[in-house]
Amino acid sequence: MNKGRRRFLAASALAPLALAGGCSGQPPLTRVGGILWVGSEPLFLARELGLYDANALRLVEMPSNTANLMSLATGDVEAATLTLDECLLAREGGLDVRAILVFDDSAGADAIMSRPGIERLEDLRGKRIGVDETAAGALMLAKSLEAAGLTLRDIVLLRITGDRQLRAYLAGEVDALVSWEPFATQLQAEGARRLYDSSHFPGLIVDTLVARTDALERSPESFRQLLAGYFQALDYLHAAPGDAFRRMAPRLGVSPDEVRTALEGIRFMDLAANRGWLEGASPGLVPAADNVARIMVSAGLLRQTPALAGLTDPRFLPVSP
Repeated sequence: MNKGRRRFLAASALAPLALAGGCSGQPPLTRVGGILWVGSEPLFLARELGLYDANALRLVEMPSNTANLMSLATGDVEAATLTLDECLLAREGGLDVRAILVFDDSAGADAIMSRPGIERLEDLRGKRIGVDETAAGALMLAKSLEAAGLTLRDIVLLRITGDRQLRAYLAGEVDALVSWEPFATQLQAEGARRLYDSSHFPGLIVDTLVARTDALERSPESFRQLLAGYFQALDYLHAAPGDAFRRMAPRLGVSPDEVRTALEGIRFMDLAANRGWLEGASPGLVPAADNVARIMVSAGLLRQTPALAGLTDPRFLPVSP
């Protein structure tokens, strides 16, 4: 069992204690953890557009995927932006969580970024590869190595979180990185090349908004406001892309034009698509989760496929116009 998974399971055991001290006469504040990732950025665009009541909703910016998942486990946030594989890891760890929104399917926004001179995946043999300690990073690396006919024994693996990737590259500490937007664009601006990306395996890296079931029951209106604001911001992104890119750029640490480029690797899910992913007796997210779980089990990232009953909760999606 890897260290990140052990820490997560330990945090899960402490979650009831963290929640026990949160009772008061005030309406509960709903906190949502999120990392730097272009696919979930419309959530933060909604905040920038003033669509959220700060007394009811607070977006918490996390330094890494691991910190985001751990905060959900300990009850420091009620919801978090997680990849589907991270959602499965949370459920395997005993967290009662449900996916209430599908942001996107990564179609190129996750990438292996390498130094010039590394022209093919096969050239990674013997090289130092940095990857965040997340299931998504491990999945991306596993699929890339598989495509090259390599294994983990053929590379030097370094644990580097997303916020440290650019520094590690500039310091010469790595030869390649398992990256994602906006970090991939930042690396490219410093000369790194895009060696391989998630467009080669659509449906593997799906980004979701996951919430604790107890929080959903405690604050349903806050979650309805959260999703309503998100879809309004997504509409704004399509209707006024120039202004949206300008608003999104500072938090992402790239230029507005680079935001535009980064979003080319994202396939956003609109409200109709979300209904397909989340609603009905056989929501689309379940077979996708089963496929990802099987890959994770074979890669040693999960012991077994966790129970998928109750994986989704569509009650908080806006009513269709």
